[in-house]
Amino acid sequence: MDKKLSDKLVIASVVIAVLVVIASFLGLFYPGVYAQETANWRMQAQGQDIGNLLAVIVLLASAYGLHRQSFKAYLVWIGVLFYLLYAYIVYAVAVHFGSLFLVYAAVLGVVFYSLLYAFISNTIPKETGIYAKARARTAASYVLIGTGVLFALLWLSEIIPALIAGNPPASLVEAGLIVNPIHAIDLSVVLPGMIITGILAKRGNFNGLFFVVPWLVFTALMGASIVAAMFIILASTTTNVIVPTLMVTVVVLLSIVALYYFMAKIRLIKKA
Repeated sequence: MDKKLSDKLVIASVVIAVLVVIASFLGLFYPGVYAQETANWRMQAQGQDIGNLLAVIVLLASAYGLHRQSFKAYLVWIGVLFYLLYAYIVYAVAVHFGSLFLVYAAVLGVVFYSLLYAFISNTIPKETGIYAKARARTAASYVLIGTGVLFALLWLSEIIPALIAGNPPASLVEAGLIVNPIHAIDLSVVLPGMIITGILAKRGNFNGLFFVVPWLVFTALMGASIVAAMFIILASTTTNVIVPTLMVTVVVLLSIVALYYFMAKIRLIKKA
Protein backbone atom coordinates (compact mmCIF):
# COMPACT_ATOMS: atom_id res chain seq x y z
CA MET A 1 0.00 0.00 0.00
CA ASP A 2 1.21 3.49 -0.84
CA LYS A 3 2.61 5.26 2.24
CA LYS A 4 0.87 8.57 1.47
CA LEU A 5 -2.45 6.77 1.07
CA SER A 6 -2.09 4.84 4.32
CA ASP A 7 -1.17 8.02 6.22
CA LYS A 8 -4.28 9.77 4.89
CA LEU A 9 -6.43 6.83 5.98
CA VAL A 10 -4.84 6.94 9.43
CA ILE A 11 -5.74 10.63 9.77
CA ALA A 12 -9.31 9.91 8.65
CA SER A 13 -9.48 7.07 11.18
CA VAL A 14 -8.48 9.38 14.04
CA VAL A 15 -11.15 11.90 13.00
CA ILE A 16 -13.76 9.14 12.85
CA ALA A 17 -12.68 7.76 16.23
CA VAL A 18 -13.01 11.16 17.93
CA LEU A 19 -16.47 11.77 16.48
CA VAL A 20 -17.70 8.27 17.36
CA VAL A 21 -16.41 8.51 20.93
CA ILE A 22 -18.21 11.84 21.40
CA ALA A 23 -21.49 10.51 19.99
CA SER A 24 -21.28 7.23 21.91
CA PHE A 25 -20.49 8.72 25.31
CA LEU A 26 -23.23 11.32 24.95
CA GLY A 27 -25.67 8.60 23.86
CA LEU A 28 -24.80 6.49 26.89
CA PHE A 29 -24.62 9.18 29.56
CA TYR A 30 -26.64 12.20 28.40
CA PRO A 31 -30.39 11.41 28.69
CA GLY A 32 -31.42 14.11 26.24
CA VAL A 33 -29.92 12.32 23.22
CA TYR A 34 -32.60 9.60 23.11
CA ALA A 35 -35.30 11.45 25.04
CA GLN A 36 -37.79 11.18 22.17
CA GLU A 37 -37.24 7.48 21.50
CA THR A 38 -39.28 4.58 22.88
CA ALA A 39 -37.62 2.66 25.72
CA ASN A 40 -36.92 -0.26 23.40
CA TRP A 41 -35.27 1.83 20.67
CA ARG A 42 -33.27 3.79 23.26
CA MET A 43 -31.85 0.56 24.68
CA GLN A 44 -31.00 -0.72 21.21
CA ALA A 45 -29.27 2.58 20.41
CA GLN A 46 -27.25 2.44 23.63
CA GLY A 47 -26.22 -1.13 22.86
CA GLN A 48 -25.03 0.19 19.50
CA ASP A 49 -23.12 2.94 21.33
CA ILE A 50 -21.25 0.29 23.32
CA GLY A 51 -20.51 -1.60 20.11
CA ASN A 52 -19.26 1.65 18.56
CA LEU A 53 -16.76 2.16 21.37
CA LEU A 54 -15.46 -1.36 20.80
CA ALA A 55 -15.26 -0.55 17.08
CA VAL A 56 -13.13 2.52 17.86
CA ILE A 57 -10.57 0.31 19.61
CA VAL A 58 -10.40 -2.01 16.60
CA LEU A 59 -10.32 0.98 14.23
CA LEU A 60 -7.33 2.56 15.96
CA ALA A 61 -5.51 -0.77 16.16
CA SER A 62 -6.05 -1.36 12.43
CA ALA A 63 -5.03 2.24 11.68
CA TYR A 64 -1.73 1.56 13.47
CA GLY A 65 -1.35 -1.51 11.26
CA LEU A 66 -2.08 0.67 8.22
CA HIS A 67 0.70 3.01 9.31
CA ARG A 68 3.00 -0.01 9.30
CA GLN A 69 1.81 -1.00 5.79
CA SER A 70 0.00 -4.16 6.93
CA PHE A 71 -2.34 -5.62 4.32
CA LYS A 72 -4.24 -7.63 6.95
CA ALA A 73 -4.78 -4.47 9.00
CA TYR A 74 -6.19 -2.84 5.87
CA LEU A 75 -8.77 -5.62 5.55
CA VAL A 76 -9.75 -5.23 9.21
CA TRP A 77 -9.97 -1.45 8.75
CA ILE A 78 -12.43 -1.92 5.87
CA GLY A 79 -14.56 -4.16 8.08
CA VAL A 80 -14.70 -1.59 10.87
CA LEU A 81 -15.74 1.11 8.41
CA PHE A 82 -18.42 -1.19 6.98
CA TYR A 83 -19.78 -1.52 10.51
CA LEU A 84 -19.67 2.23 11.21
CA LEU A 85 -21.24 3.05 7.84
CA TYR A 86 -24.13 0.73 8.68
CA ALA A 87 -24.49 1.99 12.25
CA TYR A 88 -24.51 5.67 11.35
CA ILE A 89 -26.97 5.25 8.50
CA VAL A 90 -29.33 3.93 11.18
CA TYR A 91 -28.53 6.81 13.58
CA ALA A 92 -28.93 9.40 10.84
CA VAL A 93 -32.35 8.21 9.62
CA ALA A 94 -33.93 6.46 12.62
CA VAL A 95 -33.05 8.61 15.64
CA HIS A 96 -35.14 11.73 16.19
CA PHE A 97 -33.53 14.97 15.06
CA GLY A 98 -31.47 16.36 17.90
CA SER A 99 -28.16 17.71 19.14
CA LEU A 100 -26.07 14.89 17.60
CA PHE A 101 -27.55 14.97 14.10
CA LEU A 102 -24.57 16.81 12.59
CA VAL A 103 -22.16 14.45 14.36
CA TYR A 104 -23.99 11.46 12.87
CA ALA A 105 -23.84 13.08 9.43
CA ALA A 106 -20.14 13.89 9.85
CA VAL A 107 -19.25 10.30 10.82
CA LEU A 108 -21.30 8.96 7.93
CA GLY A 109 -19.61 11.30 5.47
CA VAL A 110 -16.03 10.71 6.60
CA VAL A 111 -16.54 6.93 6.72
CA PHE A 112 -18.12 6.80 3.27
CA TYR A 113 -15.50 8.94 1.55
CA SER A 114 -12.61 7.21 3.34
CA LEU A 115 -13.84 3.87 2.01
CA LEU A 116 -14.39 5.33 -1.45
CA TYR A 117 -10.93 6.91 -1.49
CA ALA A 118 -9.32 3.65 -0.38
CA PHE A 119 -11.12 1.60 -3.04
CA ILE A 120 -10.37 3.92 -5.96
CA SER A 121 -6.72 4.42 -5.04
CA ASN A 122 -5.52 1.04 -6.33
CA THR A 123 -4.29 -0.19 -2.97
CA ILE A 124 -3.46 -3.64 -4.35
CA PRO A 125 -1.40 -4.13 -7.52
CA LYS A 126 -3.40 -5.72 -10.34
CA GLU A 127 -0.92 -8.55 -10.68
CA THR A 128 -1.45 -9.55 -7.04
CA GLY A 129 -3.81 -12.25 -5.78
CA ILE A 130 -4.86 -13.54 -2.38
CA TYR A 131 -4.10 -17.08 -1.32
CA ALA A 132 -5.85 -18.88 1.51
CA LYS A 133 -5.73 -22.56 2.44
CA ALA A 134 -8.84 -24.55 1.54
CA ARG A 135 -9.90 -25.27 5.12
CA ALA A 136 -9.60 -21.61 6.12
CA ARG A 137 -11.62 -20.58 3.06
CA THR A 138 -14.27 -23.18 3.76
CA ALA A 139 -14.64 -22.33 7.45
CA ALA A 140 -14.94 -18.60 6.78
CA SER A 141 -17.32 -19.20 3.88
CA TYR A 142 -19.69 -21.33 5.93
CA VAL A 143 -19.75 -18.80 8.77
CA LEU A 144 -20.62 -15.97 6.36
CA ILE A 145 -23.21 -17.97 4.43
CA GLY A 146 -24.73 -19.37 7.62
CA THR A 147 -24.92 -15.95 9.26
CA GLY A 148 -26.48 -14.41 6.16
CA VAL A 149 -29.10 -17.15 5.84
CA LEU A 150 -29.84 -17.20 9.59
CA PHE A 151 -30.56 -13.48 9.86
CA ALA A 152 -32.45 -13.41 6.57
CA LEU A 153 -34.76 -16.15 7.85
CA LEU A 154 -35.07 -14.39 11.22
CA TRP A 155 -36.13 -11.07 9.65
CA LEU A 156 -38.42 -12.72 7.09
CA SER A 157 -40.11 -14.79 9.80
CA GLU A 158 -41.15 -11.48 11.33
CA ILE A 159 -41.88 -9.53 8.15
CA ILE A 160 -43.83 -12.04 6.06
CA PRO A 161 -46.52 -12.87 8.68
CA ALA A 162 -46.92 -9.12 9.31
CA LEU A 163 -47.41 -8.49 5.59
CA ILE A 164 -49.98 -11.30 5.34
CA ALA A 165 -51.85 -9.95 8.36
CA GLY A 166 -51.63 -6.39 7.09
CA ASN A 167 -50.05 -5.18 10.32
CA PRO A 168 -46.56 -3.84 11.13
CA PRO A 169 -44.19 -6.29 12.86
CA ALA A 170 -44.40 -6.25 16.67
CA SER A 171 -40.76 -5.18 16.98
CA LEU A 172 -41.46 -2.18 14.76
CA VAL A 173 -44.29 -1.04 17.00
CA GLU A 174 -42.18 -1.58 20.11
CA ALA A 175 -39.34 0.49 18.66
CA GLY A 176 -41.74 3.25 17.59
CA LEU A 177 -40.53 3.33 13.97
CA ILE A 178 -42.42 3.68 10.70
CA VAL A 179 -40.01 1.18 9.09
CA ASN A 180 -37.00 -0.67 10.46
CA PRO A 181 -33.86 0.50 8.62
CA ILE A 182 -32.01 -2.58 9.91
CA HIS A 183 -34.41 -4.87 8.04
CA ALA A 184 -34.06 -2.76 4.89
CA ILE A 185 -30.26 -2.57 4.90
CA ASP A 186 -29.76 -6.20 5.93
CA LEU A 187 -32.11 -7.75 3.39
CA SER A 188 -31.02 -5.53 0.50
CA VAL A 189 -27.25 -5.21 1.03
CA VAL A 190 -25.62 -6.81 4.06
CA LEU A 191 -26.95 -10.37 4.11
CA PRO A 192 -26.72 -10.88 0.31
CA GLY A 193 -23.19 -9.44 0.51
CA MET A 194 -22.18 -11.98 3.15
CA ILE A 195 -23.68 -14.90 1.24
CA ILE A 196 -22.14 -13.85 -2.10
CA THR A 197 -18.74 -13.31 -0.46
CA GLY A 198 -18.93 -16.73 1.18
CA ILE A 199 -19.76 -18.46 -2.11
CA LEU A 200 -17.03 -16.64 -4.04
CA ALA A 201 -14.40 -17.18 -1.31
CA LYS A 202 -15.11 -20.92 -1.21
CA ARG A 203 -14.35 -20.99 -4.94
CA GLY A 204 -11.08 -19.09 -4.41
CA ASN A 205 -12.30 -15.97 -6.20
CA PHE A 206 -10.14 -12.88 -5.53
CA ASN A 207 -13.02 -10.55 -4.69
CA GLY A 208 -14.58 -13.12 -2.41
CA LEU A 209 -11.31 -13.71 -0.56
CA PHE A 210 -10.70 -9.96 -0.31
CA PHE A 211 -14.02 -9.28 1.43
CA VAL A 212 -14.00 -12.25 3.84
CA VAL A 213 -12.12 -10.38 6.56
CA PRO A 214 -14.17 -7.15 6.28
CA TRP A 215 -17.46 -9.07 6.53
CA LEU A 216 -16.26 -11.19 9.46
CA VAL A 217 -15.09 -8.06 11.30
CA PHE A 218 -18.44 -6.44 10.54
CA THR A 219 -20.34 -9.49 11.82
CA ALA A 220 -18.33 -9.69 15.05
CA LEU A 221 -18.76 -5.98 15.83
CA MET A 222 -22.44 -5.88 14.89
CA GLY A 223 -23.11 -9.02 16.91
CA ALA A 224 -21.29 -7.53 19.90
CA SER A 225 -23.47 -4.41 19.74
CA ILE A 226 -26.62 -6.56 19.57
CA VAL A 227 -25.49 -8.58 22.59
CA ALA A 228 -24.78 -5.33 24.47
CA ALA A 229 -28.29 -4.08 23.65
CA MET A 230 -29.82 -7.35 24.84
CA PHE A 231 -27.97 -7.14 28.16
CA ILE A 232 -29.32 -3.60 28.62
CA ILE A 233 -32.83 -4.88 27.86
CA LEU A 234 -32.39 -7.80 30.28
CA ALA A 235 -31.24 -5.44 33.02
CA SER A 236 -34.04 -2.93 32.45
CA THR A 237 -37.15 -4.97 31.59
CA THR A 238 -38.76 -8.35 32.07
CA THR A 239 -38.51 -9.12 28.34
CA ASN A 240 -37.03 -12.58 27.79
CA VAL A 241 -34.20 -12.21 25.28
CA ILE A 242 -31.95 -14.96 26.63
CA VAL A 243 -32.33 -17.25 23.59
CA PRO A 244 -31.55 -14.58 20.96
CA THR A 245 -28.69 -13.33 23.15
CA LEU A 246 -27.14 -16.80 23.18
CA MET A 247 -27.73 -17.18 19.44
CA VAL A 248 -26.01 -13.91 18.58
CA THR A 249 -23.18 -14.67 21.02
CA VAL A 250 -22.52 -17.91 19.14
CA VAL A 251 -22.46 -15.98 15.84
CA VAL A 252 -19.93 -13.52 17.32
CA LEU A 253 -17.68 -16.30 18.62
CA LEU A 254 -17.81 -18.22 15.35
CA SER A 255 -17.00 -15.03 13.43
CA ILE A 256 -14.00 -14.30 15.64
CA VAL A 257 -12.67 -17.87 15.36
CA ALA A 258 -13.16 -17.92 11.58
CA LEU A 259 -11.55 -14.47 11.29
CA TYR A 260 -8.50 -15.50 13.32
CA TYR A 261 -8.05 -18.75 11.40
CA PHE A 262 -8.53 -17.11 7.99
CA MET A 263 -6.14 -14.23 8.71
CA ALA A 264 -3.51 -16.69 9.88
CA LYS A 265 -3.73 -18.52 6.54
CA ILE A 266 -3.95 -15.72 3.95
CA ARG A 267 -1.19 -13.98 2.08
CA LEU A 268 -0.69 -11.88 -1.03
CA ILE A 269 0.82 -13.68 -4.00
CA LYS A 270 2.05 -12.68 -7.42
CA LYS A 271 -0.16 -14.05 -10.17
CA ALA A 272 1.56 -16.25 -12.71
